[in-house]
Amino acid sequence: MFANTNLGVLNLGFPDVCLTPPLAVPVPYPNLTFSVTHVPSQFNILIGGGLAENLLTQGTVSLGDLAGVLTGVASGTVAGPDRPVLGSIKVLFGAAFATRLTTLTIQNSTNTVGVSLTPAQICVLLLS
Repeated sequence: MFANTNLGVLNLGFPDVCLTPPLAVPVPYPNLTFSVTHVPSQFNILIGGGLAENLLTQGTVSLGDLAGVLTGVASGTVAGPDRPVLGSIKVLFGAAFATRLTTLTIQNSTNTVGVSLTPAQICVLLLS
């Protein structure tokens, strides 16, 4: 799988169940995050012009559940941060395991599980 960088990986999580007005009904929404908003944990490894991401990379905001303004059922947040939870088990970027295409993520704090769907670069493959 291709290594993730901060140049445009799309993470998709579904369902992101949020309480929706006027009756506080739980409604599932898609949850999207983009790696251009991630805060990298290391600045020494560049892949295709972008900073390589690892399991310590923090996301800042997720989108798609903004209509559920009465917060997420599990997390109590709307548009919360995301973070990777599973990456390569053999490749380290900095002090943590590298993330790649199909890496599992937790999105909107702890409200939904997602996956990295689009590659940000097509030069470096992590075959682990």
